[in-house]
Amino acid sequence: MQSRIVVTGLGMVTSIGIGSDTFWQHVLAGQSGIGLVESFDTSGYKGTKGGEVKGFQAADYLTTLNPEHMGRASQFATVAARLAVADAHLDVTHIIPERAGVSMGTTSGEPNQIERFNDHFVDENLSGIGPEFMASYPCHVIPAHVASEVGFAGINTMIPTACAAGNYAIAHAFDTLRSGRADVMLAGGADAFSRITYTGFARLGAIAPDTCQPFDRHRKGMIPGEGAAILVLEPLKRALDRGASIYAEVAGYGLSCDAHHITAAHPEGDGSARAMEKALTYSGINPESVSYISAHGTGTPTNDHRETMAVKRVFKDAAYQVPMSSIKSMLGHTMGAASAIEAAACALAIRHGCIPPTMNLEEPDPECDLDYVPNRARDCAVTVAMNNAYAFGGNNSSLILKKCEV
Repeated sequence: MQSRIVVTGLGMVTSIGIGSDTFWQHVLAGQSGIGLVESFDTSGYKGTKGGEVKGFQAADYLTTLNPEHMGRASQFATVAARLAVADAHLDVTHIIPERAGVSMGTTSGEPNQIERFNDHFVDENLSGIGPEFMASYPCHVIPAHVASEVGFAGINTMIPTACAAGNYAIAHAFDTLRSGRADVMLAGGADAFSRITYTGFARLGAIAPDTCQPFDRHRKGMIPGEGAAILVLEPLKRALDRGASIYAEVAGYGLSCDAHHITAAHPEGDGSARAMEKALTYSGINPESVSYISAHGTGTPTNDHRETMAVKRVFKDAAYQVPMSSIKSMLGHTMGAASAIEAAACALAIRHGCIPPTMNLEEPDPECDLDYVPNRARDCAVTVAMNNAYAFGGNNSSLILKKCEV
């Protein structure tokens, strides 16, 4: 019989708070982390807002690495890892390093390093780049930095499946633990605010001019953000033996590809529906048993409609009974970190019996007619939570967490 895998620690760096307690207080209060972009000039763009992490100082948290020697995404990830290990009360001196691993997801890796390279190139000053560029740019350095900071010498993986990457990374860690190849895994996602990413979404016309309004009739697009979240995963027996506090159990996951278009979702939400169906089948859970759906919910006209269609296809009549919300309305879209942060939010919803709201939902779209928990958190016993995430390339992922019954 394969091991049951549980979540015993959470570490988060977001625009509405650092650390799971602060994040949870602020997300339930509907606090927004979206404001005018400060890291670069957005005067040439139609949108000028972003979900930046303000006042962040990695040196306040790290004990091993020098943050000056790594990019911003790695700083987010290593701080999230430190917070997760502390939250799990994990004594790393009692862990065999080779049996402890890291699984991370990202969209852009360390794009700020590419931007720095480009600026020097434009200025015809390539000598100013320095040899440290090759050690700080490749996206695999993010989990490598996490491993170095906490001393984990086992499996180390980066999965760059864009905005679905956090779920993919958690799924990989789940499989690694169930197969017995590790005793503990740190899993999540990280992405830094980026001029490259912002420009790309702006050229697609996907950035809202002011507010992210998932499922609202007048929604105009997404708001880019940044951050990181890491979950501590370990077998249930190990968690019980060391007296760990358990947030939730990982019940299963589903992955799919639209095989349709590089940026546009399938017009009938086929890939996202199949990911949900696979997750439910893997977990042995009926749609009627799901207490909460954490929506991908970007606030773009197409995504919100297609996700609603997919939920209706999978849940049928039960679709109108299950609460579903998007915390991107407060954080913006944190790219590869998004579904990791949302997975942490699902774990917190299970622990605390409360569902975060979809903010800025003022006038419902007739084509988006489900229960999106508008504008106010809701007390609700959450025994099963589904976390949806979709990405360019048609990458789809659904992760299911449930209340752990011993």
